[in-house]
Amino acid sequence: MRLDISGLSVAVAGQRLVHDVTLTAGSGRLIGLVGPNGSGKSTLLRCVYRALRPAAGTVHLDGTDLHALTAREAARLLAALPQEAGTDFDFTAAEVVAMGRLPHQRGSGRPSAADRALCDRALARVGAAHLAERGFLRLSGGEKQRVLIARALAQEPQVLVLDEPTNHLDIAQQLDVLALVRDSGLTVLAALHDLNLAAVHCDELHVIADGRIVASGPPHDVLTAELLAEVFGVRAHRVRHPETGAVQLLFDRLPAA
Repeated sequence: MRLDISGLSVAVAGQRLVHDVTLTAGSGRLIGLVGPNGSGKSTLLRCVYRALRPAAGTVHLDGTDLHALTAREAARLLAALPQEAGTDFDFTAAEVVAMGRLPHQRGSGRPSAADRALCDRALARVGAAHLAERGFLRLSGGEKQRVLIARALAQEPQVLVLDEPTNHLDIAQQLDVLALVRDSGLTVLAALHDLNLAAVHCDELHVIADGRIVASGPPHDVLTAELLAEVFGVRAHRVRHPETGAVQLLFDRLPAA
């Protein structure tokens, strides 16, 4: 499913935080958003998954206006993993994952045997099957993140929106999760803070600064030393990954003026 964001602007409490953003995530592609803290990445994503309404512009899924759908209709197409996601109630991990099935359920809302099997598979895909009966509030940050990703997968969306999905994960888990997401076949729009992970896993990057997209394209074209100095305030040295050939970055502080 194709995701099109066109002329999107977002205002919160009267302040414009995102300005006229246009981008496309083609079906089955992993598109990354990168930028400094406070640049507008999370605000943009919140508008895409309908936590905010745009001040201007549209979000379309295969030509359908996402904000014109009911909540249930939208949730059958798009799942989101915000930065601060979870529950204040001590459900088990299996119960949290089962919440992903709610958009597909009717009547009593109780999960069917097929729902439970799908949730079990989602937990297994993220390496968290052993957590199924554990209380969610007693899990570590990394364990919670894997359970929440499993919940998103159990929702069976066609588009996945992820805001810093590798938060709280160790390096092996970060690589596993991004490989899983990339291989899922879903259309994925993800905000990532690790530029090297973004360079390896994303088909295309959009760099956001001060609520505006300032560069777009394949990672090796976008992540230039000049742009990284201007947007992130660091000196970057580009190297090639010895196996994949993907651009990787080594960082220094900029020389004092």
